[in-house]
Amino acid sequence: MDKGKPLVIFNTLSRSEEEFSPLEDNSVKLFVCGQTVYDDAHLGHAKVYINFSIISRWLRRLGYEVRYVQNITDVDDKIIARAKERGQEPIALARHFEARFMEDMEALHVKEDVDQYIRSHDYINEIRDQIQLLFDRGYAYTLDGDVYYDVSKFPDYTKLSGVRLEDLERHRIEPREGKRNVYDFALWKAAKPGEPSWRITITESGRKVELDGRPGWHIEDTAMTNAVFGPQYDIHGGAADLIFPHHTNEIAQAEAAFGKKPMVMYWMHSGVLRVNGEKMSKSLGNFITIRDMLGRHTAEELRTFIASTQYRKEINYTERQMEQAAKRLRYMYAALCIFYNSKEDGNASTREIEAICGTLEERFAEAMNSDFNTPLALSELSGAIDSLRQLAEKGVCVDPSAKERAISRIISLARVFGILVKDKYKASLTVEESGMLKERERLRKEGKYDDADAIRNKLLDRFKISIEDSEFGTIWYRS
Repeated sequence: MDKGKPLVIFNTLSRSEEEFSPLEDNSVKLFVCGQTVYDDAHLGHAKVYINFSIISRWLRRLGYEVRYVQNITDVDDKIIARAKERGQEPIALARHFEARFMEDMEALHVKEDVDQYIRSHDYINEIRDQIQLLFDRGYAYTLDGDVYYDVSKFPDYTKLSGVRLEDLERHRIEPREGKRNVYDFALWKAAKPGEPSWRITITESGRKVELDGRPGWHIEDTAMTNAVFGPQYDIHGGAADLIFPHHTNEIAQAEAAFGKKPMVMYWMHSGVLRVNGEKMSKSLGNFITIRDMLGRHTAEELRTFIASTQYRKEINYTERQMEQAAKRLRYMYAALCIFYNSKEDGNASTREIEAICGTLEERFAEAMNSDFNTPLALSELSGAIDSLRQLAEKGVCVDPSAKERAISRIISLARVFGILVKDKYKASLTVEESGMLKERERLRKEGKYDDADAIRNKLLDRFKISIEDSEFGTIWYRS
């Protein structure tokens, strides 16, 4: 377990940072709202899932036994509408996009962090049971085969969003004549021709009622989390745009049905991703799927870009920003490579290397324990790698075992972000290649840029070595 200050998390419910204390010693139950599988996942989804991939990895590094669960929404209005457009059965469409989503999550190295993916389709009985509890406690009512939640019965309805009930009119609500309150939301939707449906039996005011239909979106998640975690658990995560109505409705129906308050101890929300300063939208032509992205950049580059902003903050995707993240990653690989190939001497002092790594681990932990401050932690990591590079470039001899330990500690911390996962840092330069790089640097310092460019071109043509001059220093890597 990493030492240092205790972990603090910004809790959306309290609107403040709180010291993290799980319900059970050493055990963390983490649920993150997953994918509605009606289309390919996009960059906004990637941000959320990478954010919580990093969060789960840090919790595990702190020594917690994390059970990380995500849901797959495979019963939903959007799936039905898209299936109609394509002339497919809704479940067939859902399975198609679920498979593609899993491929995306594997490519992003997110899937390995999630212990369980659970489908709405598999929890109809649990959904029915929760709806019955809401009837028993006076929170639910029927309306022409639909079942609605009576928001007026739950006085804390807006405690997560912090918005007054009367101010919610500008937000999405479910239009329906006959509802008791304009904000009431569907727990069960009556069957319509050609749509998937199930028959459930509930008791309302002492009489049995059979309902053909399908669950509403919000009830799916709480029925599932109650089944896998119980009525109360540690962390619920998701995108910030789910605070209202989705997470607001989850709290209302779960706390009313199961009687545990708070339903979740820590609510964590990931900031919005924009593309070129605008909300991502197909109509604006700035809609980027994960598959599109991975055709242009690596998963490591995307994870570096996402980690460069703290999870709660909005992030603006531009190709320039993405290329800066790619350069930063390449620089870390190159700098680590230079250190890996440094001169060795079994009698060399290990003090300076140990100090660099010890300081890094302390500062990295401090940053991550401060509500997962990934940009600061990433800066500490790249700074330490640069310090090790400078040692090598000074010609300082390094104890081989100290070198091995240092690289192992660097790679261990980098794994929290999901970067430096390849062993290409073990590449080396020949004496000739190294001499050409040094000559290029000398020419640049003397202002002889044409001659320096000629060496750059020769390195690329003859040895497949690419050179970049970035804000992080000169980067070389084999193309």
